[in-house]
Amino acid sequence: MATPDFIRDIRATAGHQLLFLPGVSAVVLDDEDRVLLGRRADTGKWAILAGIPEPGEQPATTAVREVFEESAVRCVPERVLQVQATEPIQYPNGDRCQFMNITFLCRAVGGEAKVNDEESLEVGWFAMDGLPELADHDLTRIKRALVDEPTWFDATVAD
Repeated sequence: MATPDFIRDIRATAGHQLLFLPGVSAVVLDDEDRVLLGRRADTGKWAILAGIPEPGEQPATTAVREVFEESAVRCVPERVLQVQATEPIQYPNGDRCQFMNITFLCRAVGGEAKVNDEESLEVGWFAMDGLPELADHDLTRIKRALVDEPTWFDATVAD
């Protein structure tokens, strides 16, 4: 399911106005440190896997669920890579969203990468030196997964 039912319910009364929503993304690595990517059905572009938590769902659980739903790969979360408010986006249907995104580093533990739902056109494992064209925010998250650093967040405090 591309848009969770609870978001559809909100949109029924909120229309296309900007919604601030939780988001979770996962940089999934295998034993060869290849990264799992999906080519999104909505944009046709390659990206790390991501989704929206269901009400009451923990972010790490969301990461594991979304990875499996989109790729049939089973994974376990290892650590939080970053917490960041994304730039507002507008979807082709006019809906506007901004996400408070939590990105997890996850390790694949089973399953074979395949298209497992309607959200992806393709899924696959990519070596770091053979990545397809990716958005800068995805490249940044992948780079953060490869170094052992504390969780990244924007420490700028407005006056």
